[in-house]
Amino acid sequence: MDKFKDFYDTLVDNLESYNGEYAAFIDCGPNLFKLLCDILEYDINQEIRRDICGAIAYYVVPMDIIPEQIYGPYGYIDDIFLSVYALKIVAEEYGYDFIQEIWDKPIDIKNVMDDCYEKALEVLKEEEINAILTYVGLE
Repeated sequence: MDKFKDFYDTLVDNLESYNGEYAAFIDCGPNLFKLLCDILEYDINQEIRRDICGAIAYYVVPMDIIPEQIYGPYGYIDDIFLSVYALKIVAEEYGYDFIQEIWDKPIDIKNVMDDCYEKALEVLKEEEINAILTYVGLE
């Protein structure tokens, strides 16, 4: 009998063999997705909860601004950008220590977020950023 696969596991499987440009950055996608999901288990305000849900939902939308179906793993760059954007909102309200406590990796989450954000900005055009934020109602 086949076991139902968690979406996190699907993301990991989709990206594990990718060794192309921005591979280290793109590999952060599943862990950022999981972090967003884990934050929802905490008592956070409704506005931030909505923003996080938008970022989570963006991962599963088949035809987002840079669709994975067309671009493969490169298509996760917009998802990662939106994840970090939402996490920055969480950090502004609750601080990086709050996020670090939830983050289940030994690496500093602020450094991961800063690195992912910078790399995403290197790739994404301003109109793509605006389209991503508009798509989920953050702009």
